[in-house]
Amino acid sequence: MLPTVEQGSACIRVCNMLSNYCRNIELFRFNQQTGMIYIFCSDELQIIIPKNGIWRFLNES
Repeated sequence: MLPTVEQGSACIRVCNMLSNYCRNIELFRFNQQTGMIYIFCSDELQIIIPKNGIWRFLNES
């Protein structure tokens, strides 16, 4: 399984946003089993990007 085009576009937008705020990306991972992309910047800043490309913060309700 590969990331979707929507996920690729979202990754570029999210990584650009993080770099604009001088945030380090400590971990970037694509989970082939779930199809999710996980971006870890710090304990307070974790982002997931599902197949539809609509990203959200991991600990957001």
